[in-house]
Amino acid sequence: MRRGFLLQPGYRVVDGVPVVQLFGRLEDGPAFLVEDDRFRPYFFAPAAAAGALSGEPGVRVAASALRDLRGAELLRVEVDLPAAVPPLRERLSARGHSALEADVRFPYRYLIDHALRAGVAIEGEASGDERLVRFRNPELRPARDVRAALRVLSLDLETTPDASRIFAFALAGDGAEEAHLICGRPVTGAVSHPDEPALLAALLERLRELDPDVIVGWNVVDFDLRVLVRRCEALRIAGGLGRVPGATRFLEDPSFGRQTRAEIPGRVVLDGIPPVRDALRLPDYRLETVARAVLGRGKKIDAEAPDAAAEISRLFREDPEALAAYNLEDARLVREILDREGLLALTVERSQLSGMPLDRVGASVASFDRLYLSELRGRGYVAPSVERSDESRPVQGGALLDPRPGLFRDVAVFDFKSLYPSLIRTFQLDPLAHASAGEGALVAPNGARFAREGAILPGVIDTFLARREAARQRGDRHADQAIKIMMNALFGVLGTPSCRFFDPDIANAITSFGQQTLHWTADAFAAAGVEVLYGDTDSVFVQLAGGGAAEAQRLRAQVGAEVGARIEREYGVPSRLVLELERVFARFWLPRVRGGLGGSKKRYAGWLAEGTGALVVVGLESVRRDWPPVARRLQQGMLERVFQDRQVLPFVREVVEQVRAGALDAELVYSKRIRKGGVERYTAAVPPHVQAARKAGRSAGGVVHYVITEGGPEPVLGRKTLPPGIDRRHYVERVLRPLADALLGDLGSSFDEAIGEATQLELL
Repeated sequence: MRRGFLLQPGYRVVDGVPVVQLFGRLEDGPAFLVEDDRFRPYFFAPAAAAGALSGEPGVRVAASALRDLRGAELLRVEVDLPAAVPPLRERLSARGHSALEADVRFPYRYLIDHALRAGVAIEGEASGDERLVRFRNPELRPARDVRAALRVLSLDLETTPDASRIFAFALAGDGAEEAHLICGRPVTGAVSHPDEPALLAALLERLRELDPDVIVGWNVVDFDLRVLVRRCEALRIAGGLGRVPGATRFLEDPSFGRQTRAEIPGRVVLDGIPPVRDALRLPDYRLETVARAVLGRGKKIDAEAPDAAAEISRLFREDPEALAAYNLEDARLVREILDREGLLALTVERSQLSGMPLDRVGASVASFDRLYLSELRGRGYVAPSVERSDESRPVQGGALLDPRPGLFRDVAVFDFKSLYPSLIRTFQLDPLAHASAGEGALVAPNGARFAREGAILPGVIDTFLARREAARQRGDRHADQAIKIMMNALFGVLGTPSCRFFDPDIANAITSFGQQTLHWTADAFAAAGVEVLYGDTDSVFVQLAGGGAAEAQRLRAQVGAEVGARIEREYGVPSRLVLELERVFARFWLPRVRGGLGGSKKRYAGWLAEGTGALVVVGLESVRRDWPPVARRLQQGMLERVFQDRQVLPFVREVVEQVRAGALDAELVYSKRIRKGGVERYTAAVPPHVQAARKAGRSAGGVVHYVITEGGPEPVLGRKTLPPGIDRRHYVERVLRPLADALLGDLGSSFDEAIGEATQLELL
C-alpha cells in the first residue's frame, strides 16, 4: 500500500467508457496517476419517476435503499457517460420530476462515494516510471495527514505591451532558478534563444523536466498562461503543459468569487493574488506593493517609469541582462511571498481538511458538499440538486446594539468563541435535522424547527474542534488556521443561494439564535451592574467599574454561566457557548455618525491596557484603503495623544500647516479599485477615481492611484511622481477637517480652534 496526496480529479472517455483520473504525488516521492474505468455516472430520482424514465436509451434504473431528506423512496439512475446526465435531468424536469444529486461532477462523485479527501491510500499493481507511477483500478481508501513533498514552481513571462509576443520567461522554485530570453548573443545570468518559437519550446521542455505539481505566479492564470497558450497555438508549437497529453483549459468558477482557474493535466495552478488578498490588508495587491510589505524589497525596474510595459520593451532592446534579472526576480518574489506568509502550507491544510483541490480550497459551497454529502450518505440519505432558491426571504445578519458614542476609560470586550459553530452544536442547526423535525422539535426564535437528535453538522464541528486543538498542541498554525476558516464558513454556505442546502429558515435560525444570545448577554451584563456601550454579532463592549482585567475575568465567568443556564432552562439543551475576554482597553472611543448624534456602528478605537499600550483601530478612515495616507497620520496621531493625555490641538495645527506647505504631498494619494469591470461601465455618475483612470489609459491598472488637483482628479503613475497643481485646500477641508472634528467634538473643541480660525459664532 502506498499513500499519496491528491492534486487533481478528472476523467476522460476511452472507447465510450468514462475513466476517472486522479493525479497526485506519493509520500515516497514520485507523482502518480490513478485510472479507474469501473465507475459509472448516476443520480437519483423519486420513485414516482419510474414511468418517465422507462424507454430512455442507455439508462439503467433500480430501486435504492437511500431516501431523500423527507424520507421518500428513490430510484438510482445510471447512465453510460457524464455528458448524458444534464439532458436526462432536463427531460425529467419537463415531465414534472426532480433529479437529486444530479449536478455533482463525475470525478467528485467518485471521491465522495469513496470517502476520499486529499489523502489517499492506494493498493494495487503499479506501472510507469520514476516520473509518473500509474495505478489501474486499484483499491482506494482515505488516508489522514499525508505529507507529500510537492514540487512548486513559479512562472513569470515578459511580453510586448499588447502581449502579442513573448520576450522572456523565468522559473523559480524546486530545482530551478533561471531566466530565458530571446537574444542574438549570450546574456549573462540567462539562457539565450534565437526566436520566440525556440523560447517557447524551451519553456515546455523545462516544465517537462522539472515536473512541478503546482505552478504559481502573479496573475498567472489570466495573463501568463493565457498568453503562453495563445502564442503556442499561433506558432503551432506542439506539446503541452501537462503530465499527460491534453489541452490547458480556462474555467470560471462561480462558487469561488468568479475566480478564473487553469486546468493543466496533472498539475495545479495557483495564482498568488487571492490567498495574499485573503491574508493581508494592503493598499493594493500589485506585486510591487505586496513584495515591499512582506519581503522589504520590490521589483527590479525603475519605480518612476510611467509605463512599465514600455520600460520592459526598452530593456529587451537595450539591456537584456537587466531584463533577465528583472524577470527572474519577479518569479522569485512570488514564491518567497507565499513561503514567507505560509500561504502554500495553509492551502495544503485546507485541501487536507475539505478534500478540495489546491486551486479550489476557497470554493466554500463545493467544500461543504464534499464534507456533508459523504456524511449524509452514511445516514442513508440523498441531497437535492441545486435549484433556483427562494431569494425573496432575505438572510438576516447578526445583531447590533446601538453604540453609546464618546470617550471612555476601562472598557472590556467580550466575545463568544466561534459563535455560529457553537450555536449549531448547541441547537442542532442542520439541514437534516430541519428536514426531519417532528414531535418535540426544538424551535428557533425565527420559528424554524429542528429535530433534537440526528443532526450532522454538530458532529462535523466536534471533529474540527478536536483536530484544531491537536494542531495547536503540536504548534501547527497552518492546520489551526485552516480549520478556523472551514468552521467559520459553515454559516456563510448555508446562507448562500447557490448551496444545495440553502434554506432561509435554517440560515435565519442561526442568526436569530445569535441575535437572541447577544441581547441575553447584554441583559446579563446590565444585571451585573456594568454599562454596555456597544454590541456586534458575537461581541459585547462594557465599561468596567475600575477593576481592570481581574474584574473583567470575574464578569466573564458570571455572565457566561448565566447565559448558558438560560439556554438550558428555556430550551432543555446544554449550552456549547464559551464567552471569552478578548481584550481590555484603558481608553476607548466610539465615534458618532457623521453629521448626527447617534453612535457609528462597526467603528471604534482603543488603547490597550496591557503592557505598554498599543493603539487598536477598527473601521475608521485611517485603516480604510480609499482614504489617503495623510488620514492615518492625522487620525491615529490624534488618537494616540488623546489616549495618552497629551495635547492634541498643536498636533492638528502642525499637520494642517505641513499639508498647506506641500510637505506631505506624498501622503495625499488616493487609491481606489475599479469595481464595475472597467471604466467604460461608468456611464452616469463618473467618480474621481474613474476620471483619473480614463486619463491614465492602460497604465491605470485595477487599482487607481490619483490626487485631486485644481483641475480635478489626476492619475499618479510613478511611486513618487505627482502631477502639478495639487488642490491642498481640498485635503484640508474634505479630509482633515471631518476627521479632526469627529474626535475634537468629544473633547469640547473643534478643527477651527485647532488651526486658530475663529468660528462664525465667535464673531457675532
